[in-house]
Amino acid sequence: MYTYTLIRKDDLEILSQEIVEVQGLRPIWPSPNLVFPSTNPSTMADNEITDPNLAAELKKKRTFRTFSYRGIELEKLLDMSNDDFVELVHCRARRRFQRGLKRRPMGLIKKLRLAKKAAPPNEKPAVVKTHLRDMIIVPEMIGSVVGIYNGKTFNSVEIKPEMTGHYLAEFSISYKPVKHGRPGIGATHCESYLLYLRVLNVLTLLL
Repeated sequence: MYTYTLIRKDDLEILSQEIVEVQGLRPIWPSPNLVFPSTNPSTMADNEITDPNLAAELKKKRTFRTFSYRGIELEKLLDMSNDDFVELVHCRARRRFQRGLKRRPMGLIKKLRLAKKAAPPNEKPAVVKTHLRDMIIVPEMIGSVVGIYNGKTFNSVEIKPEMTGHYLAEFSISYKPVKHGRPGIGATHCESYLLYLRVLNVLTLLL
């Protein structure tokens, strides 16, 4: 069991490396003059941790979370066959795959394969433009750059693992979000201004 003592900053120079017992001290929280020893293992430095079990637990917490699609890790997902992947997706996409892909979706996948092969090492592949907004993203498309048509321009989107199972249209918005400005004619603000002008004209006529 550890015993911690509250020490004021002004007394640190005098009482350094000594055991101080403070009785009847009731700190008012928060107080900048009080120093509280850290009891949280996550805030302790690595050289302060002597317990090997505690160090192992901290190391587990620091590991980054890996991506998984419905419980399947990314490496296994890339090696998975199309039939196995169809069983993972949601109902609407599963029906779409079971009915068979037509010529255009298969042509897009072939173009993405060629772009990946032609790309230099450690560089992104060339952009492949497409009008297929209803194309469902499959694991084979991860890492490719697709120019998705939104009705006016092609928006370049890099396919990431988190996009698996979604439609291409979800990442290329087809409209410009409305940004509301000042009220126009017939609005409350405009009507009050017109009323002000009428009153001003009446006053000028009377004077």
